[in-house]
Amino acid sequence: MKETTTSCCSPAGARGGSREIADYLTLAKAPLPAPLDIARSLRAPLKPIPSGVFEMGARQSWFAGDLDSPRRKVKLSAFLMSPTAVTNAEYQRFVRATGYRTVAEQEGWSYVFHLLLPDPDKWPVSPPGLPWWRKVDGACWFSPEGPDTRTATRDEHPVVHIAWFDAIAYCNWAGLHLPSEAQWERAARGGLIRQKFPWGNEMKPGGAFAMNTFQGSFPTINSGDDGWIGTAPVDAYRPNRYGMFNMTGNVWEWVADRFGPLPKAGQRPELDPSGTAEGEARVQRGGSYLCHDSYCDRYHVHSRTRNEPDSSTGNSGFRVAAQFAPLSE
Repeated sequence: MKETTTSCCSPAGARGGSREIADYLTLAKAPLPAPLDIARSLRAPLKPIPSGVFEMGARQSWFAGDLDSPRRKVKLSAFLMSPTAVTNAEYQRFVRATGYRTVAEQEGWSYVFHLLLPDPDKWPVSPPGLPWWRKVDGACWFSPEGPDTRTATRDEHPVVHIAWFDAIAYCNWAGLHLPSEAQWERAARGGLIRQKFPWGNEMKPGGAFAMNTFQGSFPTINSGDDGWIGTAPVDAYRPNRYGMFNMTGNVWEWVADRFGPLPKAGQRPELDPSGTAEGEARVQRGGSYLCHDSYCDRYHVHSRTRNEPDSSTGNSGFRVAAQFAPLSE
């Protein structure tokens, strides 16, 4: 990683660190598959998402660079999706089995949101234009706010400081895959049509918080009115109709697709699209605990951003998917 930025949501890592992009891809492919009994146990919680045609994207975009509009019809085969993001406990199981070291561990640092640090002034280095992010030596998935912190009390919180390559490594071991962007949005919508959130159009249905975002005055005061400052447990709040938790807010989730031009609206429904074949940046979906309506309201089912595949931040995680077929012996 190097200190740079590609979006307002989080700083990006890019070439210039201790390894090249190709090196990280090789390492991500290296973990040996988990034994069949473990692979089956990892697959068991996944929930079926039905096949069909749905509308993907927004009517119009507030952030033109996100390329999240216009709406277009997409046709998907049935698939399986994790109801939650991968947790710290689940990622720890993978690391203990394989000895895998994440990008942040190999580079020796990652970006942490300043309000989560006991002493932000200790870490004065920020990426250009994003002073609320601090480059913290030793920050990684098991030390999310730096070397003096641990995830011992956060087993059921989403694992963070995860680069796209780190998510791929986990999937290769688990016998699963990152969802395509279309699969992710289909699961997030939960069968609802032209709605902003996984539960409907109201951000706070019935006046109650339904996701983990930033309350207060971004980026200086987070009141935590929704119950959380930083990540929330992966099963916080109610699931949508497909049984998916926290598809908006909490952490940005990596998907398989590269970020690039979208097909034109009005064409025949695409069948199981996998995104553009060009470019290095990968798509992230769903927003995070830092999204706020005054600055970055990317907390809708259509919201997306992008980041380099070796980027590592305290608000990036992932969930997994699988084909709708049994594991073979």
